[in-house]
Amino acid sequence: MTATPVSPTESELGRSRKRKEDARLVTGRTRWTDNMTVPGMLHMAVLRSPVAHARITSVDTSEARRMPGVQAVVTGSDIAQRQGSLPCAWPVTEDMKAPPAPAMAVDTVNFAGEAVAMVAARSAAEARDALDAIDIDYEDLDVVLDIESAARDDSPLVHEDLGTNRNATWTFDSAEAGTGGDVDAALREADIRLDRTFRQQRLIPAFMEPRSVLADPTGEQYTMYSATQVPHILRTMLAMTLGTPEQKIRVIAPDVGGGFGGKLQVTPEEILTFLLAEQLGRPVKWTESRSETMVAGHHGRDQVQRLSLAARSDGTVTGLDVKLLADMGAYLRLVTPGVPILGALMFNAIYKFPAYRFSCTNVFTNKTPTDAYRGAGRPEATFAIERMMDELAAELDMDPLEVRRRNWIGHDEFPYTTVAGLTYDSGNYEVATDRAMEMFGYQQLRDEQLRRRQSDDTVQLGIGISTFTEMCGLAPSRVLGSLSYGAGGWENSQVRVLPTGKVEVVTGTSPHGQSHVTSWSQIVADRLGVPFDDVEVLHGDTQSSPRGLDTYGSRSLTVGGIAAVHAADKVIDKARRIAAHMLECSEDDLDFAGGRFAVRGTDKGMAITDVALAAFTAHDLPEGVEPNLDAEANFDPENFSFPHGTHLCAAEVDTGTGAVRIRSYVCVDDVGSVVNPMIVEGQVHGGLAQGIAQALYEEAVYDDDGTLTTATFADYLVPSAVDLPEFHTGRTETDATSNPLGVKGVGEAGTIASTPAVVNAVVDALRHYGVNDVRMPCSPQRVWRALTGARAGSSTGAESGGGLGSIDSGGGFATGASGGAR
Repeated sequence: MTATPVSPTESELGRSRKRKEDARLVTGRTRWTDNMTVPGMLHMAVLRSPVAHARITSVDTSEARRMPGVQAVVTGSDIAQRQGSLPCAWPVTEDMKAPPAPAMAVDTVNFAGEAVAMVAARSAAEARDALDAIDIDYEDLDVVLDIESAARDDSPLVHEDLGTNRNATWTFDSAEAGTGGDVDAALREADIRLDRTFRQQRLIPAFMEPRSVLADPTGEQYTMYSATQVPHILRTMLAMTLGTPEQKIRVIAPDVGGGFGGKLQVTPEEILTFLLAEQLGRPVKWTESRSETMVAGHHGRDQVQRLSLAARSDGTVTGLDVKLLADMGAYLRLVTPGVPILGALMFNAIYKFPAYRFSCTNVFTNKTPTDAYRGAGRPEATFAIERMMDELAAELDMDPLEVRRRNWIGHDEFPYTTVAGLTYDSGNYEVATDRAMEMFGYQQLRDEQLRRRQSDDTVQLGIGISTFTEMCGLAPSRVLGSLSYGAGGWENSQVRVLPTGKVEVVTGTSPHGQSHVTSWSQIVADRLGVPFDDVEVLHGDTQSSPRGLDTYGSRSLTVGGIAAVHAADKVIDKARRIAAHMLECSEDDLDFAGGRFAVRGTDKGMAITDVALAAFTAHDLPEGVEPNLDAEANFDPENFSFPHGTHLCAAEVDTGTGAVRIRSYVCVDDVGSVVNPMIVEGQVHGGLAQGIAQALYEEAVYDDDGTLTTATFADYLVPSAVDLPEFHTGRTETDATSNPLGVKGVGEAGTIASTPAVVNAVVDALRHYGVNDVRMPCSPQRVWRALTGARAGSSTGAESGGGLGSIDSGGGFATGASGGAR
């Protein structure tokens, strides 16, 4: 399949339409959950444990109950029999150990920030004030924070009844699966064997809108408004967890201000708000503070990655062995144990490894639970393998792009079944890379780098590379089933042409910034031949959109958008039958284009909007055709989609201060056929910001007692626009073969690719000094320490001075704002 630069078309598809969503957002006519008020509404505040691991020895709420405005004070023991256990939908192994996960602690707290009591009051301020009057005594228990320490047999236990801190071990071996050869033999026979350890730091989803929930028990249903990515999943899980009949629950996700996986969850607060509203018979609203987001909302990443790579002396890779330790935190949330497993299918990336083995051990610690964070397992895998390819290039004294070229799947080899068992349907890594190198000025920058090294310039130049692919469009259902995932991967859509010719599209996806309203309008308008502005998209309400599996994993367009295509096609088929009847011709004689049916060879015809009116009046319909012009479709793809791209980063590193400045960033992504180029550009830019943030700025840090020391944006460093470079983006297009539009996902691409590109650039700038690794985030202090260690004679210049990738378990210098971060 040939990749070609994008050219504009006359179709609605491929047009940079301005977003329909923006007018409401920029004029303040939004429906955020926290803005909502209903009659009789109370406000909930949650008291959180200040300690990471302790027994609750006594609770005194008497003073809080007397506080002004307080309507109820509830502790964990009050709801112990009603609250159930928060759901985990991904039991990755049959022997997985899963402790009960109460929404509110009853007798033991297992992380600092866990809910221990809640207050309902007439105002949010009164509820918060009453929290200070609750007196709880704790008996401290041993705190377990370090992943490697927690995995040892002699470690103190997070959950004593489990007898271990190990949650599960999941393995894949290409020799056993029949997808490749023996890894041990490949490592034994290799000309070159590289053993490296990398650390994926813990990250916090920093969405713009804090989580907020309003539970309203009045009327025939329990209605819950929630700033969630998953209203349909939330509804089902509320019913399963609490035993409330599902048909009595309505969940609405109104405007949602970002998610990044952080709102892909059934949260303790959603359960608690529901229970409090149920108990009081009144609406209850809760909105978290930003610090609550940081300490109690789930975190992401947090892995120790050990890789062994085998290669020939010419740079051809022959085997890859991956061993992970993944931190679950204190409890399992919705998909916690499965997140690192997703990466198992992507460590081989775009490379033709003949042998591959993967093992992941999930471990409990006394930290905030982890779960999905933009990319979910795939950024971790891409980071590790792209760092390894740079290590191999350095070992061979070869250009890192040349090493990649020698090993990637050629454009003429698709479809290609990888050593991990996935079938990549399309791609052209050569064209994307050539275009990126041209935009970047690759050779000129290499020449400049050499000059700076020869002159021992204080500011050194590094060039970082990331040639990546990802699996996205989380589906198909049968594959998810084989991985023991608790749901399917299908999606639902309805298309209705109204009597006046306007169109409603109902989608099971639930946007929180992805521009579904605009994109779905373009898709259906193009399919039906109606004006873009005549299409309305309905979403995020389990009553008006009763079927769906929501938004995450870059699945919305490739699954939900294609469901809308199929529903529109069904509408056309039904309209064709009605039009043929009215025009007194055969259906086979009708052509459909531009929203109009035409009798071939004549000037007779009628618009689909006229057919809609005829279907509504139902005065003269064909036998067996029901009134109204609408249709519903479900789509369950046969395969994932596989976007890919080449990202190149030029970074200047000040060897005196350790400060890193990204001088140039170029990426050429291939996301298949593009619906709206402007939206794609925005998604790529947002993803780049998030991936660069992991490389240079962000880390959740705990002290030795298990207290999160980065619980505000004063300490948890999120880059602003002034901290980021100008991005130079390009695209190629190789259509996906798994759907009729040829589309692939884009929502996570920038995040997945950018982190290794930036870190590779930092290391490349310093490698001639003996630095082979800098632990993320590459803050000025960490870079300076790595360089100082190398100059002092350590073997690798890794931050801890204990060999490449040695893991320091303390907070280190994660949020060193010195060095010009802001």
